[in-house]
Amino acid sequence: MSTTISHVIGFDDSPFARDHRGDVVVVGAVFAALRLEGVLTGKVRRDGANSTQTLVRLVSRSRFAAHSQLIMLQGIAFAGFNVIDIHALNEALAKPVLVVARRQPDLAGIKKALLGSVPGGKRKWRLVERGKWIRSRGSISSGPASGGPRPGTSSNILRSTAPYPNLCAPHT
Repeated sequence: MSTTISHVIGFDDSPFARDHRGDVVVVGAVFAALRLEGVLTGKVRRDGANSTQTLVRLVSRSRFAAHSQLIMLQGIAFAGFNVIDIHALNEALAKPVLVVARRQPDLAGIKKALLGSVPGGKRKWRLVERGKWIRSRGSISSGPASGGPRPGTSSNILRSTAPYPNLCAPHT
């Protein structure tokens, strides 16, 4: 994959109350270099299993699908534990996926929560385990084995798409 990435879609979920049940809004910011080109919105179920399909639908049905070069995600799960299958997302969209987090995830805590009390927790934990975790300039990123950015490339992508690195998606 080239280190020159100019068309990126960065996704994150919206805030929700701890006791909220139901759908949570997901927003995708579409960028061409440093210019905001558009916004994609959808909904995923709190602790559900529809995040991957929702992202595939949002990107593939958008006018940005043909030009996007990379999908960036704020975390590997949206709406609590609605874990994204980054490999399926990569395959369905034929685009690399880069997962970025503000801090090192507590994988032991995530595993305990998923296997202890979350519906479909075993399957969701396998999705988390399949991520290739790489440290990149103070952020944690994960990419699928096929099509995902390499550690050095991830740093370049983060530098070029997020001049304000404390924000979760490119320039949002």
